[in-house]
Amino acid sequence: MATSTSKSARALDRRQNHHEADVVVVGAGVFGCAMAYSLAKQGRSVILLERWLHEPDRIVGELLQPGGVDALRKLGLEKCLEGIDAIPCFGYHVLYRGDEVAMMYPPVDQHGNILPTPSSPSPDTKTPKRPEGRAFHHGRFISQLRKACAAHPNISLFETEVVSTIKGSHSSAVLGVETRTTTNKETNTKTPDCFFGSLTIIADGYASKFRSEFLQKTPTVKSKFYALELIDCPFPPHGYGHVCIGDASVVLLYQIGTHETRALIDVPLDTPAASPANGGVRGYIEKVVLPSLPAHVQPSVREALKDGKIPRSMPNSWLPPTKQTTNPGVLLLGDAYNMRHPLTGGGMTVAFNDVLVLSSLLSPEKVPDLADHEAIHRAMDTFHWQRKSLTSIINVLAMALYSLFAADDWQLRALQRGCFRYFKMGLTDTPVALLGGMMQRPAVLAYHFFSVAFLAIWLNIKDVCGHSVTGIWKLPLALVQAVLILWKACVVFLPVLGTELK
Repeated sequence: MATSTSKSARALDRRQNHHEADVVVVGAGVFGCAMAYSLAKQGRSVILLERWLHEPDRIVGELLQPGGVDALRKLGLEKCLEGIDAIPCFGYHVLYRGDEVAMMYPPVDQHGNILPTPSSPSPDTKTPKRPEGRAFHHGRFISQLRKACAAHPNISLFETEVVSTIKGSHSSAVLGVETRTTTNKETNTKTPDCFFGSLTIIADGYASKFRSEFLQKTPTVKSKFYALELIDCPFPPHGYGHVCIGDASVVLLYQIGTHETRALIDVPLDTPAASPANGGVRGYIEKVVLPSLPAHVQPSVREALKDGKIPRSMPNSWLPPTKQTTNPGVLLLGDAYNMRHPLTGGGMTVAFNDVLVLSSLLSPEKVPDLADHEAIHRAMDTFHWQRKSLTSIINVLAMALYSLFAADDWQLRALQRGCFRYFKMGLTDTPVALLGGMMQRPAVLAYHFFSVAFLAIWLNIKDVCGHSVTGIWKLPLALVQAVLILWKACVVFLPVLGTELK
């Protein structure tokens, strides 16, 4: 015990006074905090760096799917959901041109198999508990994660701005990072500093300054989410993530506090309806989006727009993962490494799952020395493939569903209608389990996506041919359109899936 205490004291001294540790983690956000905490639990000495340690005020990372809640529990960080006015989320509520359907998260076993729920259970029947997600203010959750890290004896948390990596003079290996620390807030005086680790993990978010250096990739952005905070907005059913699909708009609404509801309004880039001549983004919201929302929601949206400001925005980005086995001493992870459209709220679930997978691969039993670059690269090769059972599902679903929900041609609108009809038929348990990060079977995703496509084709054939005998003459046209709809489904689904599975 004395030896262990002495070792911990020496490690603390090395971190605090010499800025040296086993691991340097850049970015105390969702991924960075979870990764630092997981490695520290393994006995690693960890330095965690963050530019600003005040509570962030951002419109991202506000919905955690049940799969993410389960991953957070496995990481030992489930208490971070307490004391932040987090709201339970039971599933999705989709509104489609005046019609609606609510889809609850199904109960699943430890292997992701959906458990049967009796329609009329007897008093002696034990009904499986349905999983729940959580929605919350992003900043409050991040503050809890940082507190958990700051309280861990193997982590030292520093407020400093990372400006560059440090490489050895005789190799390309990253040895740590160079930073600037504010030493006088009144004069904004910044002092150069350095932090060193056997391994540097960079998780500096969607606008990463290091992505071009280590991945040589640029995210694809097709739209932005503009955010409103609605106060005491009535929106039954309570406790669901609402997706409102209009003729030319997609809006997400979910409660993030007792009184607050987040509204995220998708605005495609360069859409004429949001041009300055048409009143810009506010004009788009007022003229296009507002009329498509339920009547009981519209007053809250108008109230949120009263300040006359352009709502805060975030780019909706897609960044496929890249295998990282060539940069010694450094890993780029989190949103800096892999992003998907936030429509399905899967980002934090991906992050926590990645931490679970990677921390297991980097455990002291498998990689005793984090300075062993070959061992790290072998672990990252395994990580690249092992994570795909979950992340490929969430990433593909996010991109494919956005294409359908924001349909801008007749084939996509046909698929959009087929998707909603699929849900109305009650075929929701498996799709919602996939969306919620509870089922990790990419082949099942492909089955359901193309089932939706063939349902869309059948509905279109019925529309074209009608119900009269003369409609048979329109069958050739219906078959041509069927091929076009199936082709569009392939274009939407297969390229994204292929990129994710590389």
